[in-house]
Amino acid sequence: MIIEYFDNYNNMSAVAANMIHAALLSKTDLLLCAATGSSPLGAYQKLVEKHQNDSSAFDSFRMIKLDEWGGIPLDHPQSCHTYLKENLLAPLNISVSRFISFDSRPDDLAVACKKVSAYLESEGPIDLCVLGLGLNGHIAFNEPAPFLQAKCHATALTATSMQHSMASEMEEKPTSGITLGMAEILQAKKIILLISGAGKQQIIQEFLSAKITTSLPASFLWLHPAVTCLIDRTSI
Repeated sequence: MIIEYFDNYNNMSAVAANMIHAALLSKTDLLLCAATGSSPLGAYQKLVEKHQNDSSAFDSFRMIKLDEWGGIPLDHPQSCHTYLKENLLAPLNISVSRFISFDSRPDDLAVACKKVSAYLESEGPIDLCVLGLGLNGHIAFNEPAPFLQAKCHATALTATSMQHSMASEMEEKPTSGITLGMAEILQAKKIILLISGAGKQQIIQEFLSAKITTSLPASFLWLHPAVTCLIDRTSI
């Protein structure tokens, strides 16, 4: 794992945006998996600026949803779908045909998850996966547990995850988390892990110990051969 430290969030975001842009330039139909939340937001904003200057690298790439709050309306202001629509899909002109998603209230959850997994099996793997580090060490909604699941699935959310800023602002609380599985994430060719935000000092130190445990799902990233971890020093 390559670990880089930055004096502030803006510098970290700039490097992350450059890495994503370089990946788009290297493969026109790149499959990008993009996390939501505050950690990658600055990088996405800088990526939009690059698109405004020259959109040619953005014309054909595909994007797959990483996770979603289950049980809330898909168009809820705090849904992952709304976040992606406002910060990536609309400003980068990503068409519906290039966005692989799943509903927050599917008629059949098992079928919806299998559909996403089937797409990755036939059209994947993910070329570049952008992740953040959860307060409890989760990646996507792969929560700390005695065992982790390989494929796309729904999971009960921990109390810590329910404290996330997106969930805490919801009047109608999510009933679950829908997420890509650990294998689908770890099969990505390259991963960028962005670490920033308050209240993460302890989990960051546990992650940096490189001890691999299901009680800290992000620790499994130490097994991946191509992870770049960008850390905002103000979060340590």
